[in-house]
Amino acid sequence: MAAAISALNAKIRSRPVLSYFCSTHFWGPASNFGIPIAAVLDTQKDPAIISGRMTTALMLYSGTFMRYAFAVTPANYLLFACHFVNFGAQGTQGYRYLQYWNFGGREASLSDQAKLEAKRIGADGKEIAADAKESAQGLVEQAKQKAGDLKAKVVK
Repeated sequence: MAAAISALNAKIRSRPVLSYFCSTHFWGPASNFGIPIAAVLDTQKDPAIISGRMTTALMLYSGTFMRYAFAVTPANYLLFACHFVNFGAQGTQGYRYLQYWNFGGREASLSDQAKLEAKRIGADGKEIAADAKESAQGLVEQAKQKAGDLKAKVVK
């Protein structure tokens, strides 16, 4: 059995593409790509939930491993690409964090939300006023009809 496994391993390692595909030089970065994918998807979320400390830590982590990708032999370009994408996404998140918390983005966001809420309340108020006017007109018509009925009874 050991001879069969050894022969299979030798066959895999004899082909460069299969050897690379079965190595940690491929599977390490491939499994690590979840981090930059999540970071890229997070760029569409509300900046209020961004952690400045975690963003900084992930930028340092990615910067370190971009350097490491070229320090190993042979150079691991897939690992470099993974951390390059993550570094860029975390840089974007860092910019969004600073813009939101330090450079007036939060105040602008709250102002926009207040304006939208005021418009919604105004529209609701107009709708309520129109309903009230319609109800009042219906009551006036009912009152006129009853007044007419009473007048007809009194005149008889």
